[in-house]
Amino acid sequence: MYSENQQYIISPKGKKTAVVIPLKHYEEMLEDLHDLAVIAERKDEPTISLDELKKRLKKNGLI
Repeated sequence: MYSENQQYIISPKGKKTAVVIPLKHYEEMLEDLHDLAVIAERKDEPTISLDELKKRLKKNGLI
C-alpha cells in the first residue's frame, strides 16, 4: 500500500523518525490489523466443509 501523500518527519540529523499518512489509509491499515488478529485467534478452531456450511446457513434461514 504505497501512498503518494505520505510525508516523513525528519530529525535534525536527517533520520526519518515518523510518517504522516492520509487518515483513510490509516483506517484501512487498522481494519487490516483487526482482520489479522481475528484470523490469528481462530487459527486452531476446527474447520467445516463448504457443504456443511451451506447446510447450516440454510437451516438458519440465512440462504
